[in-house]
Amino acid sequence: MKKFTTIHDIENLSKTIQEAIALKANPFQYDTLGKHKTLVLLFFNSSLRTRLSTEKAAKKLGMDVMILNINNTWNLEFKDGTIMNLQTAEHVKEAAQVISQYADIIAVRAFPNLKNKEEDASEYVLKSFMKYATVPIVNMESATAHPLQALTDAITITETATKKRPKVVLTWAPHPKALPHAVANSFVKTMQALDVDFSITNPEGYDLSLDITKNTPISHDQEEALKNADIVYVKNWSSYNQYGQVLHQDPNWMITQEKIGSASCMHCLPVRRNVVIEDAVLDSENSIVIQQANNRTFAAQIVLKTLLEHL
Repeated sequence: MKKFTTIHDIENLSKTIQEAIALKANPFQYDTLGKHKTLVLLFFNSSLRTRLSTEKAAKKLGMDVMILNINNTWNLEFKDGTIMNLQTAEHVKEAAQVISQYADIIAVRAFPNLKNKEEDASEYVLKSFMKYATVPIVNMESATAHPLQALTDAITITETATKKRPKVVLTWAPHPKALPHAVANSFVKTMQALDVDFSITNPEGYDLSLDITKNTPISHDQEEALKNADIVYVKNWSSYNQYGQVLHQDPNWMITQEKIGSASCMHCLPVRRNVVIEDAVLDSENSIVIQQANNRTFAAQIVLKTLLEHL
């Protein structure tokens, strides 16, 4: 693996999951692998779990870490041929090459604007760094994908599943803000690659891109979809067809203890209590969101380990 920008960059997902679980049991066994190597984390958007877990993962491998909040410095230019006489002060062509001289691996986090579907789908921020950087790129969440979160989710499901082929349901839940599709997209792709009984439930108007869901069953009846589920992954996303819009905030789609039954509850966090998921679920033994968040470190660590081994 020479980059990690989508979940499909992992050649053998099941093997990587098992390697991450083994790494979790002995997290410092490769603490010299990254000696004299530097990871640069570039944040175009704020972060809690991604920032801290990726930094921790790198340090467990012996790497040095530098963090730059791009929007706190200046706006980068991404378009070719532009006359830079407005607000942008540096082109990504120079920035990516310069940062590559300081870094052995560059990790980038950049959200969509949720206004222009084609622009977001182009992944211009991530792909610009992939084009102009001379070192491996890691996607810490882009406009359409969050593969580190998806790998985390796969690790968590593998650890907690009580049957060989668990029933996993991704359910939409209400949220007052328009949220990206990245987490849901990568989760869907990852579940499609694993041996699970997977389906999606969301209200009408909130179907994800058909390029993502493909043949995955989609139900608009949440309670029916959740019946006999073993693992329920809860996530909000804005409309894809009416791009970036909040069509409604139907409170009836909030996850409750009655709906979830004995299933385990997952969420990438942060979560709005009693809007997305009720307290009774989050505070119960069914909730595995904290374990899930902890696995962010080991997902990042196995990715960085693999990249370091190919430098």
